[in-house]
Amino acid sequence: PLGLRAARHRQPRGDGGGGGGGMRFIGIDPSTKTGICVLNEAGEVVITREITHNGKDPERMYSIIEETADEVSFHNSQQKAHVCIEGFSYGSKGKSVDIQYGIGWGLRLALFAERIDYTEVTPSQLKKFACEKGNANKREVGIAVYKRWGFENASDNITDAYVLAQIARAKNMSIKLTAFQKDVVSKLKIVA
Repeated sequence: PLGLRAARHRQPRGDGGGGGGGMRFIGIDPSTKTGICVLNEAGEVVITREITHNGKDPERMYSIIEETADEVSFHNSQQKAHVCIEGFSYGSKGKSVDIQYGIGWGLRLALFAERIDYTEVTPSQLKKFACEKGNANKREVGIAVYKRWGFENASDNITDAYVLAQIARAKNMSIKLTAFQKDVVSKLKIVA
């Protein structure tokens, strides 16, 4: 498990991990149904998962964080992982917002403890990268993702994680991008 149960000491921050060459690009859409997508250098899907748990909080939150962090740690141990995580939707309201923030911060702390750098992508940057406009709805994002990359999934969380993984790939590789995608990538910074 990543850092929450007991912090481990691995390579220095930024040194990656990963046996052998190559890279993995990981997108994480944190929520009570956390979407995760891992791509290889060619942009092919290695794995997609929607991680959720039943039960009461904080146990449910902890389980989602731990399982997501374990997945990231595994892929980072295989090949250097570049992670993009969706930022918080600060305009959201409702009783589940605090749970979303808890899971989001828990994942960030787990990545930090494991010395895995990540890039934060705002919800509007994610939408703009996929379909040129930062205020697209989930349906428009899903259609754009299918048209642009041929990827579709019944889960909006996995679709968003796929876009985040593509952003991680675009940030770390020289690949063909549209002008609006270049704009998104140029504004991203590694957080930790």
